[in-house]
Amino acid sequence: MPFYQSKGMIPPKRHTAFKKADGSLYYEELVSREGFSHMYTNLYHLRMPTRVLEMGDFHPIELKRGDKSHRARHIRTANINSSGNAIDARRPLFFNSDVVISKAHVNDSMDFHNRNGHFDELLYIQSGGGTLKSNLGTLKFGFGDYIVIPRGVIWQMDVDDECRILVVESNRPIETPSRYRNKFGQLLEHSPFCERDIRTPELTDPVDKEGEFLVKVRVNDGIQDMVYGHHPCDVVGWDGYFFPWIFNIDDFEPIVGSLHQPPPVHQVLQSEGFVVCNFVSRLFDFHPDAIPAPYPHSNVDSDEILFYSQGEFMSRKGIDLESITHHPMGLPHGPQPGKYEASIGKKKTKELAVMIDTFKPLDVVDAVIEIDDVDYPKSWI
Repeated sequence: MPFYQSKGMIPPKRHTAFKKADGSLYYEELVSREGFSHMYTNLYHLRMPTRVLEMGDFHPIELKRGDKSHRARHIRTANINSSGNAIDARRPLFFNSDVVISKAHVNDSMDFHNRNGHFDELLYIQSGGGTLKSNLGTLKFGFGDYIVIPRGVIWQMDVDDECRILVVESNRPIETPSRYRNKFGQLLEHSPFCERDIRTPELTDPVDKEGEFLVKVRVNDGIQDMVYGHHPCDVVGWDGYFFPWIFNIDDFEPIVGSLHQPPPVHQVLQSEGFVVCNFVSRLFDFHPDAIPAPYPHSNVDSDEILFYSQGEFMSRKGIDLESITHHPMGLPHGPQPGKYEASIGKKKTKELAVMIDTFKPLDVVDAVIEIDDVDYPKSWI
């Protein structure tokens, strides 16, 4: 995230002796992207951050393509069989070489720490709340929060009640849209949100404990267990541009016009292989002849995932909360019959939805078949 943060105790200069009261050293760790050519953060630890006691088991993850038919889908994810902590509860739904999209129904707190070694993570909180505890500090979260966790951050999640979470794992950084940033990285005046809307970690007292502490490391094809000799949240201070952060969907200021605005005005995040847009409550188009419903369109270069979060969905009936529609590239889609005409003269919409447009085709996993509305492709008749 391109703005500077400084938390806790840090020395006046980087890479210098930073001493405790007894004269011993704090240990510096540089966390950086693209080698030494992109954003980075320096952390200061009570102990060396490399103290691995033992390598544990490797737990393979194999994503298998399920139904190969090329068609529109309606997936009722509220019915997915999922429970446990924020890692074990994940049920992959769609994937390609850039991204894995999962759903998780989380009813347990984590008794271990997680570090994603190969993916940035985006968690959209559909319901519930809790605390994300990381080596850079804590973040309280609740309904409508987007939690962005860059790879390499060590974290665990405590839940206060059951959380339903849409999970996106990206093999490239997840960032704010470049067209809403100036050349210095600051969000521009016409951006639908700004840095004031972003919550950053609150650093707590370092955990000064030795023992055996399990860190599960996610890699491309599985999870590697590693046991460290001290608690990983032993940081006394850090500064830089690399950290987890939260933005709430209700803090997005919608862009409206006299005629129907295309989906890019709803964009909230980007990566190299996909974009994330959110549809929020907003006034409809105000031209006297405007048709507020989206026009039928064909995404010939992207697959569209739409997660229905809250409210009434103007363009379609028969959609449940937490449903996902998938419209693959090359097929036209749009409002259901009657919805196009019925939208004329409407003044506003009250809805929340998250859209993920991928630039490569998505594969569907086997588990989706059990919660797939097989009649959805015929819903435009």
